[in-house]
Parts: sequence; structure tokens; C-alpha cells
Amino acid sequence: MIALAPAARTDEDRFLNMLPQIRRQANTAFRNEPPASRQELVSEVIANSWTAFIRLVERGLDDVIYPTPLAQFAVKQVRSGRHVGTPLNIHDISSSYCQRSKRVTLERLDVFDAAAGGWKDIVVEDRTAGPAEIAAMRIDFHDWLMTLPRLKRRVARVLAVGETTGKTARRFHVTPGRISQLRRELEESWQGFQAEAACV
Repeated sequence: MIALAPAARTDEDRFLNMLPQIRRQANTAFRNEPPASRQELVSEVIANSWTAFIRLVERGLDDVIYPTPLAQFAVKQVRSGRHVGTPLNIHDISSSYCQRSKRVTLERLDVFDAAAGGWKDIVVEDRTAGPAEIAAMRIDFHDWLMTLPRLKRRVARVLAVGETTGKTARRFHVTPGRISQLRRELEESWQGFQAEAACV
């Protein structure tokens, strides 16, 4: 009987064996972050760990590679804004490095702010539309809302921020079917309003 020699472990296999522990440490390090951000940060830690792992292997330091120090190093790199494949650009305000270095806060415009009545900023815009077209659309949208009865206006504002049919129905104590019906009525009303505006 012929015994087969065990296959040589590749670098990828070694890293995959360390991956669960690296992921656990990353999840622990970023446990206080919102779920969407946490997932992104954990992915960054894994990418950073892999890059560091490969650099150490290339330098012939295989015997000093352990998952805990690798993950700790990667977490520090990610926290300092050093992301794999992303240059540290101090002039790009969307880069986390610039935001940390210059203490800049970048806020989304597409989030509803009840206190400021910010629903107007949430109207979905075409990526190819210019600033003038977007401004005109927001003015038209406001004018159209003012033509609606009070209840329909409130429903339109809630639907405009991307709320689901089910949640909107619960909020207004009606059935989801009624909200779907109102959605169609609002769509027809908006198209009619736009047609009238185009004729003027």
C-alpha cells in the first residue's frame, strides 16, 4: 500500500487558519461601532492583516507570524486611517485620514432630520442632474406637496424619505394596501403636476 504524503500547506491556508481569530479580535475592537460601519472596519482589518502577513512571509519571517499581533497591528492601522489600497490624502475630505487629521465631519444629506425638516434634501436625485435641475426639482416637489390634502401630504413626505409601505401603514394606522393605493395616487398626481408645469 502506498501512503500519500500530506500536501504542503500554502501561505493562503496558513492565513485562513488564522482568519477566525483575526475576525474575532476585529469584531471586539469595533464592537461599539454601528453594524454597517463595523462590518466595513472588520473587512479593512482582514485586508490589512493579509497584506502584513504577505510582507512578513516575503521577508522570511514566517516563524514570527501569529494571529493576535497581526490583528492588533491591523486594528491600529485601520484606526489611524491607513486602509489597504487607499493613499493617505489629507486634501480629500471623504478620506477618513483627512477627517481625523483636520477634524472635519462629513455628514450625509440624504438622512431625514425631523428637527430641521430636512426631508427636502432627501428627494432622490439623478446622478446626471446638475445643481440647477436639482434645485428646480426640490422647488417643484414642495409646490406639488402644497396642492395635496393634509393626510396625503404627510404620507408623501414619509414615503419620500424611503420609508417602507409596511412601516408607513403602521405609522398612519392603515393597511399596507391603502398605502400602496396612496402611492399610486401620489405618483399620478406628481406626473400630472409635472405635465402642467411643462405646459406653462
